[in-house]
Amino acid sequence: MIKLNIWGGAGEHGRSCYFFSGEQNRIMFDCGVKKEGEGIYPLLVAEEVPQLTVVFLSHAHEDHSIGLPLLYKHGYKGDIWTTRATAEQLKNYFDSWRRHVIRRGGELPYEDEHVGAITYRFLEDYASPGEWFELSDDLKLKWGRSGHLAGSVWFMLEMEERRLFFSGDYSSESQLLDADSPKDLMADLSIVDNAYGMENDTQQVKLEQLKQAAERVLEAGGHLLLPVPTLGRGQELLVWASEHFFEYEIIVEKEIWRGLERMKNWSEWLRVDALRRMDKVLNSSNVTVPSDDQERMQLLARDMPSIIFTGDGMMESPRARWYYDQLSQSSKHAVILTGHTARGSFARKILDEETNVSECSVQHICYKVHQGLLDVSMMLNEVPSKQVVLVHAPKEETDLVVARLLGEGHKGLHSLHPGAELNL
Repeated sequence: MIKLNIWGGAGEHGRSCYFFSGEQNRIMFDCGVKKEGEGIYPLLVAEEVPQLTVVFLSHAHEDHSIGLPLLYKHGYKGDIWTTRATAEQLKNYFDSWRRHVIRRGGELPYEDEHVGAITYRFLEDYASPGEWFELSDDLKLKWGRSGHLAGSVWFMLEMEERRLFFSGDYSSESQLLDADSPKDLMADLSIVDNAYGMENDTQQVKLEQLKQAAERVLEAGGHLLLPVPTLGRGQELLVWASEHFFEYEIIVEKEIWRGLERMKNWSEWLRVDALRRMDKVLNSSNVTVPSDDQERMQLLARDMPSIIFTGDGMMESPRARWYYDQLSQSSKHAVILTGHTARGSFARKILDEETNVSECSVQHICYKVHQGLLDVSMMLNEVPSKQVVLVHAPKEETDLVVARLLGEGHKGLHSLHPGAELNL
């Protein structure tokens, strides 16, 4: 028998961590953190950690990776199986998380030596996307690009004569990143990204909403602030904005710009036309990368509307808050949040109007980097599974999705929570 323990990620947004125990093997998919307060970490069982056979990492984002040093703190001696692009990004994410915790007045639950102890094995060295390879006599793996972030993947694992599918964070609608469909694979159990819950809109619908909102601000002569992650969604929206608003100035913070340059080095993760589109932005005359606060002030003081890209979609960073302070004094400016806003984050507070009175408008228009209801339904048809655990959304939202999909004829669906167990 194989048992799944939910150590995080189901029934919540964040701290993805799924532990499978069989007769011969102990495996884990991801080990992330929930970005609330000083961080909420996976429900690790310390005595199980040294017994882990192998750990798989789907991608570099904090909610999937930041708990990895805890494994080495508790005695894990093995490698993390992931991609080169993911491993190359992790140092920046660990450093960024450290700064976040310090700003919150907290302490990390691990030391630098535990971060330094992490070792990797790269999936690309063993097989190409869509190909099976053996890790051991009773472990066999296939992986594919998941379209969420450069280096992000899904996994299909054969373990002790059972097949386990983990979608990671999956999107087939990225403008720049390619995704390998897992179709025609069958599983005994699947863990499937359902971060957008009952949301049913396509990416095209979301981009049209964003375009109309941006036009209203720019045509009124205002500045539009887009706080975004430093890698992934930020570059996608930068390319999109440059193509649709080429007559306006676009102000891009250095970390977003460098991220676009870095993505060019990961061409194997990109769509066919992505490099051409990215090069056009990198050579654009209407993009400015400010070097200091004085230049930022000069850009904002000019009587010219602009789109501003700054790092940190949660708006916890000093730079994101600085821009907000400058724009909040006038009703012609606006902030549009395009991703998840964690409870207690500055982005959530201004969205819910919990901060001081602001003149500028704040709204949320999602740019899709996960799956919603329609996407999940399609994945269930592409990867038939005896049992399915939907993850990455609050429990009450997941309950609604399960009820809807069961009504459509799907079977074996589960809405679980951290600490839950499921037997295969």
